[in-house]
Amino acid sequence: MNVVIQCAASKRSNAGHMRRRDGTPVMFVADPNHAPRAGELAYARPDDLTDDGRSWRDWLLDYNRSPASNPLNLLPAFELYENAVYGRLVAKFGIDKLFILSAGWGLIPATFLTPAYDITFNQSADDYKRRRKSMPYRDISLFPADSDGALVFLGGKDYLPLFVALTHAAKGRRFVFYNSINRPEAPACTLQRYVTTTRTNWHYECAQALIGDRLALPR
Repeated sequence: MNVVIQCAASKRSNAGHMRRRDGTPVMFVADPNHAPRAGELAYARPDDLTDDGRSWRDWLLDYNRSPASNPLNLLPAFELYENAVYGRLVAKFGIDKLFILSAGWGLIPATFLTPAYDITFNQSADDYKRRRKSMPYRDISLFPADSDGALVFLGGKDYLPLFVALTHAAKGRRFVFYNSINRPEAPACTLQRYVTTTRTNWHYECAQALIGDRLALPR
């Protein structure tokens, strides 16, 4: 079984940064023009161009082709976020079975070296962090095309459309747990409501239930 969990706003304090040619660290946000000025940071979108004419997204893909060389000290995706549930999912299912649905980068494996960023689909987030449907993104989808096992999504409704779009070619059944009273739209997916009184980040509780074998997949 493969598991996809949405990204988180809280990143580790030791998260590495991509850097411009002059060494300035870059923070990726949805709207750099409205981001607050903060020290030496430069702001950019993932698909903005770097000094050498490539997009930051393409630069990051190239960087990950040689993960043993990591001069920027970028963290693997599952270690980037502060919540311990990402590591627990790796311990339970294996590092090659966990994928992160990132509002900044797309669908990336747990091992993908990922820089600090502050982009979210959360509608209550600050405007400069919030990714909107009208914004063009060339999302990465690194889910293996030959995988035919079950694929479970743990995340909120704001992330669900991106999950559906980036896993449309998956050969195995896609299972989506949701918390809202109203059943969300998720074409070609099997949906199951996860009932809880938790509202904020309820999917972490759902993930813990999956780790503890207390969550049965729908038939």
